Amino acid sequence: MDIIFYHPTFDTAYWLKALSAAVPGARVREWKRGDNDHADYALVWHPPVEMLQGRDLKAVFALGAGVDSILSKLKAHPEMLPEHIPLFRLEDTGMGEQMQEYAVSQVLHWFRRFDDYQALKQQARWEPLAEYQREDFTVGILGAGVLGSKVAEALAPWGFPLRCWSRSRKAIPNVTSFAGAEELPAFLKETRVLINLLPNTAQTAGIINGALLSQLPDQSYLMNLARGVHVIEPDLLAALESGKLKGAMLDVYSKEPLPPESPLWAHPRVAMTPHIAAVTRPAEAVAYIARTIGQLEAGEAASGQVDRQRGY
Repeated sequence: MDIIFYHPTFDTAYWLKALSAAVPGARVREWKRGDNDHADYALVWHPPVEMLQGRDLKAVFALGAGVDSILSKLKAHPEMLPEHIPLFRLEDTGMGEQMQEYAVSQVLHWFRRFDDYQALKQQARWEPLAEYQREDFTVGILGAGVLGSKVAEALAPWGFPLRCWSRSRKAIPNVTSFAGAEELPAFLKETRVLINLLPNTAQTAGIINGALLSQLPDQSYLMNLARGVHVIEPDLLAALESGKLKGAMLDVYSKEPLPPESPLWAHPRVAMTPHIAAVTRPAEAVAYIARTIGQLEAGEAASGQVDRQRGY
């Protein structure tokens, strides 16, 4: 069995060694331009077209939860990955736990009004504030897939009213499920904290815009943990200036790295991190890939396969 690996920033030596140990008998190599030798499986992140085209692969693994970079290239180069070759993404591999940590810590930060106390601190003002009430602090999660359901699971013990919105109705304990475009307004109406964990598809690009934000209660919060393309940044800034939004926590942006001239940097009610909410944990990713390859070799069903029509 031959496995080719390409990632522009990962520690390639670690991955080659770990994969060789996890898939006994496999010949694992780093793909470099000009390498057209045989391969059964490809592990990739933002792969060049020439890496995949013309290969009769058994499967391709995207080394992250998103596959939008591959699917976007397929629009211009469909020969890069024919339909019969399955594409897999990393459904969790430690990312769920990281998303839980990020979301819970930030929801509690807002709920305990630490953002307000930090602003008061800048003014040297000693001023105890009235507490928020849990029953008024509804958390709504856009996207109820693996990561969205994990975040809901972590928030449940804190007693906040929880709701989710997705393409189809979900059954998540202690979470009210809304589904489809017709139920989006009802989902937004009482959502005080909006957490975005949607996949990046043609239908979700630009979904968090002025029209959507206007349907939230006044003084709401936005947390974007999915993709920058989901948020129309000028509309976000307008909502902050109008008071519709009280604050935003952003991990992803329309352009990355975020340009120095972006007004998001200087906005006092925008907190930011550099796309680190959930990163691929190599050991867990290698274990998932090895297990999935074993299932495919045995002719068994495997989880994580991407539906190319849906985009995730």
